[in-house]
Amino acid sequence: MGDLGEESQFVVDEVSAIIKQAIEDAIGGNAYQQSKVNQWTSTVVVSCLTALTKLEKSFKYIVTCTIMQKNGAGLHTSSSCYWDNATDGSCTVRWENKTMYCIVSVFGLAI
Repeated sequence: MGDLGEESQFVVDEVSAIIKQAIEDAIGGNAYQQSKVNQWTSTVVVSCLTALTKLEKSFKYIVTCTIMQKNGAGLHTSSSCYWDNATDGSCTVRWENKTMYCIVSVFGLAI
C-alpha cells in the first residue's frame, strides 16, 4: 500500500512507541507513590492523545492507563472490540520498574 493506505491504518509499532515515550516521560525512574498516581495516569493519557492527534490520521482514540504498585497481587485485564479489522486497531503496552506496573491501552477507531 502507498501513503494513502498508511494514513488510514492503525500502525501498532507507531502507537507502541508513543505509549512507551509517554510512560517514560511521565513516570520514568520514579518509585511508586500513591499520592502521584492520579497525576501520572492523567499525564500519560494526555501525552498519548496529544502525540496520536499529531499523526493527523482519521481516527477516534480511546486511551486507558492503569498503574499498580508491585506488591505480589495479581492483575488480569481483558478487552474485546467489535470493529473493522482492516482499519481499526489496538495496542497495549505493559511497562514496569522496581516498584510498579503501568499498563496503557490505545484503541483507534477509523472515522
